Amino acid sequence: MGIDLSNIWAVIIFFGVFMYVVMDGFDLGIGMLFPFVPDRHERDVMMNTVAPVWDGNETWLVLGGAALFAAFPRAYAIVLSALYLPLIFMLLGLIFRGVAFEFRFKALDHERHVWDKAFIGGSMTAAFFQGVALGTYVQGIPLVATASGPQFAGGAFHWLQPFALMCGVGVMVAYTLLGCTWLIFRTEGGLQRRMLATARPLALLLVLAIVVVSIWTPLADADVATRWFTWPGMLWFAPVPILVVLGVLLLLRSLAGETPYHGPFMASLALIFLGYTGLAISIWPNIVPPALSIWAAASAPASQGFALVGTLFILPFVLGYSCFSYYVFRGKVKLGEGYH
Repeated sequence: MGIDLSNIWAVIIFFGVFMYVVMDGFDLGIGMLFPFVPDRHERDVMMNTVAPVWDGNETWLVLGGAALFAAFPRAYAIVLSALYLPLIFMLLGLIFRGVAFEFRFKALDHERHVWDKAFIGGSMTAAFFQGVALGTYVQGIPLVATASGPQFAGGAFHWLQPFALMCGVGVMVAYTLLGCTWLIFRTEGGLQRRMLATARPLALLLVLAIVVVSIWTPLADADVATRWFTWPGMLWFAPVPILVVLGVLLLLRSLAGETPYHGPFMASLALIFLGYTGLAISIWPNIVPPALSIWAAASAPASQGFALVGTLFILPFVLGYSCFSYYVFRGKVKLGEGYH
């Protein structure tokens, strides 16, 4: 029996996108927390917790997109056609956020508020439209059969649907919670106490978003309902809601501790992973819901094998420099210290 390269590539894409969600999620979350922290020096500390590493986080987004193009070119064409506008808006948000990172530290005092607003707006825009793209993708992309294969059958505003917009808000809440718990992990004093007070309502909002998505998704898609509530899909999905409840309890308990450190952040990561895994189980084995499987969208085995060699060679280096950069810049960030 030969190796199923499509399965390997699906795992690589799953891993790459998840790493981006985790590593750039708390980065975007810090931008969305800016309006709740008016003090300029505390904002400096917030940015300095991620300033040395933020640009490397987006490597994982590039990896996920490049892997999709190399291994599943038909899916790449369909997804990009369906999500063209949300992805453009997301990229514009990331551009504004990135420029604000560099310019804010060099701006004059009377100009700094402009870059603060760019950082806030870019973070909110990028997070919201990532959620919109996710909601549109999970809900299903309409396809039409053509002589050259299935093509996107919707219009430019197919993504403008209530479920997708709600997912956009849900992703904003999830990223903001990640950013909040990251700051609990990396800061101290008044800023840490402010984040502790903010994390509890954010955790409850995330629970509400998870519940709404969990109810709405099977109601909107009969195929998802079948996977969730029939055998053997139920076997894979049943542990997820149980683990989510345990994760929420762990998060709230860690926030109530006397000296919270990395616990709230790790619990938030666990909740994000469980939500992400639940969505993956819901659409598997489709690469384009509701009907295009990973095997139907796959490139030629020779192409997948050739690209896999390079990917498996470079992936350890990406993991290595990511871990090393976070190790070098570990520890608490204090007032007056950081990026210049």
